[in-house]
Amino acid sequence: MANKKILTEEDDALLAELGIEVEFKKHATFNSREERIIAGFEEIKKFVQDNGRLPEHGEDKEIFERLFAIRLDQIRGSEESKTLLQKFDDKGLLADNFQPVLDETDDLDDDELLAQLGVDETEENSITNLKHVRSQAEKKAAEEIANRAICEDFERFKPMFDEVKNDISLKYRSTIRFRKDAGFTKTTIRKGQFLIIVGQIAYIDDIGETIKAPNGEDDARLRVIYDNGTESNILLRSLIRAMYKDDTSRFITDPNSGPLFSGESSEDDLESGTIYVLRSLSDHPLVKANKSLVHKIGVTGGDVKKRITNAKNDPTFLMADVEVIATYKLANINRVKLEKVIHRFFSNSKLEVEINDRFGKPVKANEWFLMPLFIIDQMVDKIKDGTVSDFYYDPSSAELKRH
Repeated sequence: MANKKILTEEDDALLAELGIEVEFKKHATFNSREERIIAGFEEIKKFVQDNGRLPEHGEDKEIFERLFAIRLDQIRGSEESKTLLQKFDDKGLLADNFQPVLDETDDLDDDELLAQLGVDETEENSITNLKHVRSQAEKKAAEEIANRAICEDFERFKPMFDEVKNDISLKYRSTIRFRKDAGFTKTTIRKGQFLIIVGQIAYIDDIGETIKAPNGEDDARLRVIYDNGTESNILLRSLIRAMYKDDTSRFITDPNSGPLFSGESSEDDLESGTIYVLRSLSDHPLVKANKSLVHKIGVTGGDVKKRITNAKNDPTFLMADVEVIATYKLANINRVKLEKVIHRFFSNSKLEVEINDRFGKPVKANEWFLMPLFIIDQMVDKIKDGTVSDFYYDPSSAELKRH
């Protein structure tokens, strides 16, 4: 059996003098701060590779180029960062000896240049007709959608995707078509949101700090996880632009915003509560004068009738009997969260009523609101189709309006 020998640094030096390169892998480990520095440097390298030059300062430069320029200055001024990044610097960026890349298009003929621009030289599409050339913005958006990497921690997200797919099949969630008529700037993307783009389910895992895009609009870098095990760090505006161009793009509703309410229960329903709407029989002057408009809205996991059995002795119910005028059954919903959503939606029509309890102590009653019953029905419908966050209640006109 041949003896195995571990190469030392002296052996490496000797082999190097003989012209023999020895390759070996080092499994370096970095802490989170070092990983961020490396990732930031890789973005600078990509900019240099794409543009053939270093990022520059100046108000006429795009925001990301200016950020890269500042970041490179900070790295060069930190011996710790320079030592960490030395092995990654294959372009001479740290020592400021980078040589700009010459524009290779100078030697291209017309056909080759048009090919790089994405133009096919045919009889119908000649050199004088460039209507099919994609703009830089369109190409950049398409590249960012396609430029994905393997999601190393996908096992953390896979159960979430499986749950979402199951929720959609059981109709606990629904998909909503992307509304182009709402306007580009009105489109809201939030952390923790699921959506469908280019036929894949995507999850917004993180939204970075707000920055200003070249056109002055707010923008941010996202971490988007896809159900095929990949991820991207696309810009917010680029993602919305891509959704605009994809006629099949859709939003996926939250579990408490999907088609969860029905007048009838099926065997498959896992009932977990009921939204109830009550009308008070109190003699309080304010309540009595607005009897048809004063409603209490709540969510309970038990029987509504049992919930109101002792109403006339409970300040919550204005120390008076009540009548149930509407109920909406729900399944697989967090009742506490749903009730907060409803109360927040009608917060601008909350009724401030002070009454005396059984001991003559003044108390303020909560969960009573001033609006007609049909408005509550409309609000529940908006929860069903997942668009409730797009609307608000206007007490002055007694109607739901879109933000």
